[in-house]
Amino acid sequence: MDPWKLEPAKDHGLSLRESFRSLRRENGLVMTGLHMGWWSVVRSYLAIWHRLRIHGKANIPKKPPFVLVANHASHLDTLVLAATVPWSIRGSIYPIAAGDVFFETPTRSALSALLLNALPMWRKSCGRHALQELKHRLVDEKCAYILFPEGTRSRDGTLGEFKKGLGMLVAGTSVPVVPCYLEGSHEAWKPHQRFPRPKQIQVRIGTPLSFAEAKDGREGWEEVAQRLEAAVRELGPSA
Repeated sequence: MDPWKLEPAKDHGLSLRESFRSLRRENGLVMTGLHMGWWSVVRSYLAIWHRLRIHGKANIPKKPPFVLVANHASHLDTLVLAATVPWSIRGSIYPIAAGDVFFETPTRSALSALLLNALPMWRKSCGRHALQELKHRLVDEKCAYILFPEGTRSRDGTLGEFKKGLGMLVAGTSVPVVPCYLEGSHEAWKPHQRFPRPKQIQVRIGTPLSFAEAKDGREGWEEVAQRLEAAVRELGPSA
């Protein structure tokens, strides 16, 4: 039998506030318990209030690493995509959220970390170093990300252009990327509305794609973004 190898947590030495905003944040027992309780409530809410329907759930890999990508038109989108993932790996799922929105204040940082398990991406100062750190964590620690490659919510519900940062995360790796299309989330909670409305939401999950042969450079990043944008569009209602 191999001896145990005890290593400190990646966020060891950080204050609680710093840990919430850190890309190295790890979940302890208390945080895992909070996540499980929270997601039980979320799944019930989505099933009752939005009559959530999931198509193609078998396309989600059984184990990390993988990335879920989708169109983005509502603050409900992260909750909906996370609800498609099996309970057994829910603690390994990290939504990538806009730091200037979800981590702007200590209260928002705590809620985003404790309830959503989100990791921050600062849109105005996002450099290659941060994306490389996320890439290493995805591959080395076998986790999974929820990512909206448009970079912001659509104000009219239409799908926008995918940013090449997505390619920087997966180009040259064997990590499967699962295209998804969210239908009804924009109608359920438009950007100008204060509260969600009881509109039905559906998720269509496509076949995972791999980009092991894509070049880890600008050309490859753009190829990844374009192929995944096309895959998500194909899942849309007008496809």
